[in-house]
Amino acid sequence: MWHTKRFSRTVLVTFAAFAALLGADLAPAVADGRSAGPSSGSSRHLTGGDPRAQGAKIFRGQAFDTCRTPSSAVMRAWYGASPFKAVGVYIGGRARACTNQPHLDAGWVRRADATGWKLLPLYVGSQSYCVRASNKRAFTMSRRNPVAQGGSEGRDAVRQARKLGMGKRSAIYLDMEAYDNSNTACALTTLRFIQGWNRAVRKAGYFPGFYSSSNSGIEHMEGARKAGRKNLPEMLWFARWRVQPSLNNDRYIARHAWKPHRRIHQYDGNVSRTYGGYRLNIDRNLVDAPVAVVK
Repeated sequence: MWHTKRFSRTVLVTFAAFAALLGADLAPAVADGRSAGPSSGSSRHLTGGDPRAQGAKIFRGQAFDTCRTPSSAVMRAWYGASPFKAVGVYIGGRARACTNQPHLDAGWVRRADATGWKLLPLYVGSQSYCVRASNKRAFTMSRRNPVAQGGSEGRDAVRQARKLGMGKRSAIYLDMEAYDNSNTACALTTLRFIQGWNRAVRKAGYFPGFYSSSNSGIEHMEGARKAGRKNLPEMLWFARWRVQPSLNNDRYIARHAWKPHRRIHQYDGNVSRTYGGYRLNIDRNLVDAPVAVVK
């Protein structure tokens, strides 16, 4: 995901034919579930089972994410003028690139929710020690006790979500930048961290999701699912850019797995778009997955 992003006031640029991106994969929709909370740590549920039955709120449609949360004025302008109705929000984590978030607080969350936005909380915690991006190597995870560190950071992710007014049955997505999943020792350490994080988030009544590159972390999680590993993510947010948006055609995920309503495709990144008189540098995503439940 993004390392630095910005917005500026500029002239309105309209869009055309953007809705065609939805195609046969989805039409915009939001649905609420009403039950106890996320499922157990078993991997069986990843091949089926509607998360709405566990209380998830599902968004289906276009979303953007940007490193620094835009102001409420920008969000209001974009809601009416852009094709997006959901936004990724970086709520915390030691590896979060934009630590200065002057707009992001519980009031911003309430205003965005009142406007109609659906929120996708992202937590950029410790990274794999075989992470590919050099600017993330200062934030690598412990090799000695990755499960405990993952659990500690999972609890912090829940604390940050609660501070922002995101209640139980909200999704929180762990952002794990691309790493060398062919490195067996590193992959095992990374998996243990992710399992610890997932278990802590799930125990608190939230849905743990996972963001990574398709040919890295996503391939790794799919391999772990096939191997019957427990405490895996409930949802996958897979990054594969410069391709047609699709939730069903990623070669690293079995077609039956992480369904229904458990996938997000980040299909484009580091692009500038202007709507409602405001310009943002964004990533673009196609979503059919749980979002935050705003209290």
